Amino acid sequence: MLPEQLKPNAIIRGPLFPEPVQVVVATQMGGNVKFNGYGLKTSKSYNIILTAEQIALLEVTPETEPFDGNPKHFQLGIESLRLGWAYEYDPYFSLSIARVDPLPHQLEAVYDYFLKLPRIRFLLADDPGAGKTIMAGLLIKELKIRGLIKRILIITPANLTFQWQREMKDKFRENFEVVRGDVLRANYGSNPWQEKDQVITSVSWVSTIEDAKDSLLRSQWDLIIVDEAHKMSAYSSEKKTLAYKLGEALSELTDHFLLMTATPHKGNAEHFCRFLELLDKDIYGDVSSLEEAIKRHEAPFYLRRVKEAMVSFPDPETGEVKCLFTKRNVQTIPFDLNADEYDFYRELTNFVEDQSIKAASEDSARSRVLGFTMAMLQRRFASSLCAVRRSLERMRTKREEILKDAHASVQQFGRHASARRLNTW
Repeated sequence: MLPEQLKPNAIIRGPLFPEPVQVVVATQMGGNVKFNGYGLKTSKSYNIILTAEQIALLEVTPETEPFDGNPKHFQLGIESLRLGWAYEYDPYFSLSIARVDPLPHQLEAVYDYFLKLPRIRFLLADDPGAGKTIMAGLLIKELKIRGLIKRILIITPANLTFQWQREMKDKFRENFEVVRGDVLRANYGSNPWQEKDQVITSVSWVSTIEDAKDSLLRSQWDLIIVDEAHKMSAYSSEKKTLAYKLGEALSELTDHFLLMTATPHKGNAEHFCRFLELLDKDIYGDVSSLEEAIKRHEAPFYLRRVKEAMVSFPDPETGEVKCLFTKRNVQTIPFDLNADEYDFYRELTNFVEDQSIKAASEDSARSRVLGFTMAMLQRRFASSLCAVRRSLERMRTKREEILKDAHASVQQFGRHASARRLNTW
């Protein structure tokens, strides 16, 4: 560059300076220039005298910006700026970057309920088939675009973990990693929960395995989503399940906590009130306040919609909307039991009650399986006598096989013991 190009506000670069420097004053001193400026990165002041040879080593920004930049870089810069501000002008922006065609009730839940809350603590309790996974994915995309969340934890039943992972990838281009026992063992000495930003795990595994639960509770999350959240239930304030205790702990780890289930209410208002305490312990003071809120349709943390209320978008020509599901027609059909059937029903009911009481007396995997089996027996009887007969016959056959194996083991043990005694003699 030439000495006369050193003008105020010009920016110079070169081997004489460790950073770009903006000129404040440049005074000619014969063949040299007395230079005063400051660094654009460090704001450091530079006061030196530059010779003509040193000035020749420098580069100066032109007075008018040239148009010889990389057009691809310019396009990417403009696009990143547009994406950063798109949600300010397009409230449904995440739909343009997701591979879904949402339905009216899905948009209503995300944009009219979730995103209007400064701190999302919500129970989504729509009927099965409403697309709660789609709503969760839309919420994730919107919150990420706004820069409000980075670390996301999704807790589901064990059989749904890979389905969630697949749908998040296919429909929303979101990569989640499933954390199970093998992952925890492979990362011995580190905490995989804290190292991974988007995780899916099983509620049954993480709530019962102490190592998994302890390491999870040492991490922090921006958003936690619980699918089939009714599994986090408490029959009383003194008798809380392991899953409910996990839900209480997770509620304190995050600001945004979304519970999703199609069966939130089990016919017990106190049970339901305790369930809502996972979102906020002070939402409702008691059961009466909850019942009053439901009666007035003023439950700001809870949304329940049945299939009959879900419709398509209006037709652009006729304005007609179509129901998404066939209307249910519920009827009670009476039937009579003869004397033998009634005796069998009474004996079966007594058996189921006795076994259910035994199952409720202990908190273990065996007791939960037993309680489920008893419930299935009554359902089989409601189906037909043939169905419950086959179930009972299979139970008898299974028990006989267990007793036979136990008897064989005892006999084998006895033979080995006799052989050891003979060897000793």
